[in-house]
Amino acid sequence: MNHPMANGVTELLDSLYRMIDDAKGGLGGTCRINRDDALDLLDEIRNKFPAELGEARKLMSQRADYLDGAKADAERIRQQAMDRAKQMVDEHEIVRQATAEAKRVTTEAERRASELKTAANTYCDDAMRRTEDAINVALNEIRQSHAKFRTVAGLGTPNNPSLRPQQVAYDAAKEEDY
Repeated sequence: MNHPMANGVTELLDSLYRMIDDAKGGLGGTCRINRDDALDLLDEIRNKFPAELGEARKLMSQRADYLDGAKADAERIRQQAMDRAKQMVDEHEIVRQATAEAKRVTTEAERRASELKTAANTYCDDAMRRTEDAINVALNEIRQSHAKFRTVAGLGTPNNPSLRPQQVAYDAAKEEDY
């Protein structure tokens, strides 16, 4: 089952949720869904996880590159200020002005680097939090779907083996008789 509109895990999970929510209800809270369609959706979700995790890693790498660039810019600006100050050694007033300018530029560069670092950290933290939230939602929905499937398939509950009925192969045709 192909879902051209589903770009990410969240959209695919929404499709799976709608499939389950729209399924015909039976006795005991069971429902019938197209097994192949549900498994196709779960396969698509599984395949999307590495891509979204890769995107999070890419964001972290971009953050590191961004911070490295900010540090290099700050060092370059500081070095330029120091070089300028050294060139003005001939007169005391010029030296004093150059030193003050170098300190101002260095302070400004450090302030800017700190702002860039804070902005990059906030952005990455937010992106990682959103990714983690999406993964947690997806994992909870998959666990719920798995538990429902085990119940429908007659496999009992995974946490209490003593309550497991005799294990039999899931038969979709028998499910439709209910």
